[in-house]
Amino acid sequence: MVGQKRPLIAENHRDLALFNLAIDSKLRGCDLVKLKVADIYASGQVKERASIIQSKTQRSVRFEITEGTRKSILRWMEEPLMVGSEYLWPGRFHERLHISTRQYARLVRDWVKSIWLDPKSFGTHSMRRTKVAHIYRKTGNLRAVQLLLGHTKMDSTVRYLGVELEDALTISEAFEI
Repeated sequence: MVGQKRPLIAENHRDLALFNLAIDSKLRGCDLVKLKVADIYASGQVKERASIIQSKTQRSVRFEITEGTRKSILRWMEEPLMVGSEYLWPGRFHERLHISTRQYARLVRDWVKSIWLDPKSFGTHSMRRTKVAHIYRKTGNLRAVQLLLGHTKMDSTVRYLGVELEDALTISEAFEI
């Protein structure tokens, strides 16, 4: 049943590109909606890696853009709305240069509802957390997750992922000095 709704986002080039880049970039919504075409696109192609200054921390964070995401972004950039746009996610009105964080939150809510999940349990931060949670589960590497999220303190990363003491002890036990 879940698979029946997936084509809806696949048919909307903007939503698919936004969804994919949200997962890949691990950016906060406020930074994701402000991305400029030049941040991720150069010499006629989408970059494999990009770097931006986060608005919350004023620190640089790098992120990869996977092949599937690059393809969906290229498809989105072929849309007439994108012609001459400075922003990757342009707003619908001239006074709005890019979509708002509220609009992004509404899109995420609609995506969550479309696969019959509770929108109260998932939001824009779920998009930010998805990839790093998988990386942490597979590798147990908190430092990698810290770097990918652009956190300065490991404690923030531990709280962000909801790492429990048992998880930390299991990771610690895996290392012998």
